[in-house]
Amino acid sequence: MPPKKLNFATLILFEDDDYVLINKPPFISTLEDRNTQENLLALARASISDAQVCHRLDKDTSGVLAIAKNPVAYRHLSMQFENRKVSKIYHAVADGLHQFQNQCVDAPILKQNDGTVRISREGKEAQTWFASLESFKAHTLIECRPVTGRMHQIRIHLSLLKAPIVGDETYGGKIFFLSSVKRSFKLEKNTKEQPFIKRMALHAFSLEFLNLKGQIINSKAPYPKDFQALLKQLGENKR
Repeated sequence: MPPKKLNFATLILFEDDDYVLINKPPFISTLEDRNTQENLLALARASISDAQVCHRLDKDTSGVLAIAKNPVAYRHLSMQFENRKVSKIYHAVADGLHQFQNQCVDAPILKQNDGTVRISREGKEAQTWFASLESFKAHTLIECRPVTGRMHQIRIHLSLLKAPIVGDETYGGKIFFLSSVKRSFKLEKNTKEQPFIKRMALHAFSLEFLNLKGQIINSKAPYPKDFQALLKQLGENKR
């Protein structure tokens, strides 16, 4: 569950006259959805009346999210997204050991009626570049650089590489339990072990684009606590 009374100001990574970039927490929607009215656009508009979200992150995904303060700024960044001029870097913890070295997946994505996607020739073109950052005993931290911005693009492309994201059961990822890496782990009687991270391990690490003056804006988002804790546990139990 998202924190109660989330303070929008504490999320801000960068702000100028036209844009505010925030570090989106997991478990909160970018826009209003059917299940909850709490969303980042509503929080932004409580402080910035003309705020518009320039792109979306999945509810469970954390990281950099750009919000325009006025219509001109929104159109300016929207055109950069449309023309693929925005640089986006995501970090994901994937199941398995992988040695990706600037590997490109070029596979079209077709949106399904159930809210998922699949690889299909009938889908829209989609390209993502992948590079392994750190290897653990049975997991890999991967840098993901999407060229296009299709729904669930990184998730389905990693699944295609047989490197599904930890916790992303929709596309073949496994739930991560501490007992799988920690030999000393003991479960209390009459209790059931809970997932160590209660979402898919995907984080929008950085975003780079040009502001209205032609200056480069580059913002990086620190890992949230659950993502940090996962990497810490994997690092402590490499062998």
